[in-house]
Amino acid sequence: MKIPFNKPHITGGETTYIAQAIASGKLSGDGPFTQKCQQFVQEVFGFRKALLTTSCTDALEMAGILLNIGVGDEVIMPSYTFVSTANAFALRGARIVFADSTRDGPNIDPDQIEALITPRTRAIVIVHYAGIACDMDRIQALAARHGIAVIEDAAHAIDSYHAGRALGSLGTCGAFSFHDTKNIISGEGGMLTVNDDSLTSRAEYIREKGTNRAAFFRGEIDKYSWVSLGSSFLPAELIAAFLLAQLESFQQIQARRVAIWNRYFENLQAVESKYGVELQKVPSYATRNGHIFYLVCRNAAQREHVVSTMKAQGIGCTSHYLSLHKSSYFASQHDGRQFPNSDRYTDCLVRLPLYCDLSDDDVDVVSDRLLAGLAA
Repeated sequence: MKIPFNKPHITGGETTYIAQAIASGKLSGDGPFTQKCQQFVQEVFGFRKALLTTSCTDALEMAGILLNIGVGDEVIMPSYTFVSTANAFALRGARIVFADSTRDGPNIDPDQIEALITPRTRAIVIVHYAGIACDMDRIQALAARHGIAVIEDAAHAIDSYHAGRALGSLGTCGAFSFHDTKNIISGEGGMLTVNDDSLTSRAEYIREKGTNRAAFFRGEIDKYSWVSLGSSFLPAELIAAFLLAQLESFQQIQARRVAIWNRYFENLQAVESKYGVELQKVPSYATRNGHIFYLVCRNAAQREHVVSTMKAQGIGCTSHYLSLHKSSYFASQHDGRQFPNSDRYTDCLVRLPLYCDLSDDDVDVVSDRLLAGLAA
């Protein structure tokens, strides 16, 4: 592949910090590097409490335990999302209630949410797709009116904002990913943010197998015991050491990714009028963080033509999610409602290469070949 879809960016500091972690003899989780990462994101992004996890999937599963979601509860979320968003709550026995995306982007449509709320609704899980904020004012107002939690799936959304506030700091809790396809990476890894002070201690228990072990190591108690349901969600210090080097370079990483996003946007202005292909839209209350640059083709045939043409020229382009309401696992449980926007993104959305080390020349090559492919 001449221009791959993704290439993990290495800052150069990762090996130094990993070597320091090894030399320290502290390899299990919640050591100095974990603490530094958590303090960093709390200070920079304004999270009340941040806890590193082994993945965003685990952060979402922690959120389900933290909010006591269980059998008979209902959780509303978009159908157009990764399976982890739904699986985390299905594992708790909750009924998943899907909603459609908006016409202007894959984020959940606030107009659909209120009609789906019942006395059994415990949470609304929103996904900030491509790092673009959902309409949080409307969603949080709905949630407050009905007394239900908002969980932010912010897997794409590090360093992205809604009306000046960092995504992941707005809901009851948020879940982030540091997978190597994300802006800030640790190979595998994630983070739970907790924005309700009454839940922070229990979140620590859940991450440490349901024990108050973290309090024990801080010297707050003389022995630790099993105090909650939980599991082993804590990453090793080697993961945190890698992540700290990334976080310390996040401004440079983000500046480059946003510059690439902007260059694509400028290069491809003609696609809407000439070929009926829609460019990504950023609402006035949102920012872009350069996580994904996507286009929405007229139909599935045009999308497949674009993807196959680009791949034939050594350029990694790809689609994204399959609507979960049509998945082989969930189709029999779905109530039959139609989600035309979600299905449209399943059929028509295409993502272009976007990674920190992509050069301007490469961005121009991708853009030129995309335009040529659309014209063919």
